[in-house]
Formats: sequence, structure tokens, C-alpha cells
Amino acid sequence: MQSSIPGVFISLEGVDGSGKTTQAARLCAALQRDGEHVLATREPGGDSVSEAVRALVLATDVTAPAELLLFLAARAQHVAIQLRPFLEAGGVLICDRYADSTVAYQGYGRGLDLDTIATINRFATGGLMPHLTVLIDLDPKVGMARQQQANRMEREPLAFHQRVRDGYAVMARAEPDRFAVFDGSLPSEQLQESIYERAGAAIATIRGSTARITEGVIQ
Repeated sequence: MQSSIPGVFISLEGVDGSGKTTQAARLCAALQRDGEHVLATREPGGDSVSEAVRALVLATDVTAPAELLLFLAARAQHVAIQLRPFLEAGGVLICDRYADSTVAYQGYGRGLDLDTIATINRFATGGLMPHLTVLIDLDPKVGMARQQQANRMEREPLAFHQRVRDGYAVMARAEPDRFAVFDGSLPSEQLQESIYERAGAAIATIRGSTARITEGVIQ
């Protein structure tokens, strides 16, 4: 059961150019200053196999089904090699993109079947999902304007990125307890502080729940 894992899993999601990579790095640094044992990683990527897949998929034209399966192969490797062992050791995991990106990009963006994606995502992750997902919401026009060296995914037309944003909104409404939505147009420092406060509250709550489970009293 995920609830028995002693670590805390926080993912950051959003359209390209939303600032999530910057905010992930800042959150990691702030939590480390607090004395937390933190791992910052990304998807696709995080280990040599997954980084190789990242380089291939973001630079090479592939079909939508192949893109989906390559991303999920990288995720399966990432979870087994890095994510689950780190969480089982009790650390705080900060992941720049995770399973929700696949639903948003390959599902809502590419139009692939959502049920199929959900099934393969569960297989790739072994059911491991974030305790908290920070969604940085931003108008895709603004995000695209921020890009200086766009990869293949980032060069998709505006309509694609709008579908991705809409998909994230659907997911956030469906799981309000997991998703925390932030306005990506806010000043970076203000956004950073808000995310840090929400993450800190989540870590305290999750650790409190884990302690109660360890004591044999699930509340």
C-alpha cells in the first residue's frame, strides 16, 4: 500500500513554459535548508536508461502510440530504480512531471485513449502516485512565448498545448485532494513561497498519517 511508504512524493505539473522546473529546483533547495533528505528528479529521465529515452523521444519524430510506450518504459525504469527505493527509505521526492503528464500530453493532447493510458500507467508505476501534485496553471500562449530552445513537444501548435492545459484542469477537478493548483502568471518569488507553504503542510500531514498507521491506528 502506498500509505505505508514512509517517504513523501511531490510532483510538479504544467504546460511547457509554466515554470515548474524552476519551482521544483527552488522547492528542493528550500526543503534541504529545512533539513529534509530530498531527491529532485524529472520525467522522462532520472537514470541513464530513462535519460536516453528522453533524448530520443524529444528529438525524434515518432508515432503517438510509440511516444506513449517509450515514455512509460522510461517511467517503469525510473520508478523501480530511483523513486520507490528512495521513498521506502523515507525521503522527500520532488519529481518534475510524472504520470499526469502522460494523461495530459498523450491523452488529451494527442487524443489517445484515456482508459488505455490509465491501465499502462498503473502497470508502469506499480500504483505509485504522488501524495501531492503541484499544478502550475498558465495560458499556453504565455508558456510558448517563454521558450527559447524548444524541443519537439514544445514546438507543437497552440491548440495542442491548450488541450494539454484543459486536460490538467479536468484531472485537478477530479482529484482535488491530491492536486494543488497555482497561478503560473504570478511573480516567481510569490509562487515559490506559496508552493513551499503547501508542500510543507502536505509533508506534515502525510508524516502524521504514516505515524498513526505505524502505531496500528488508521484515522
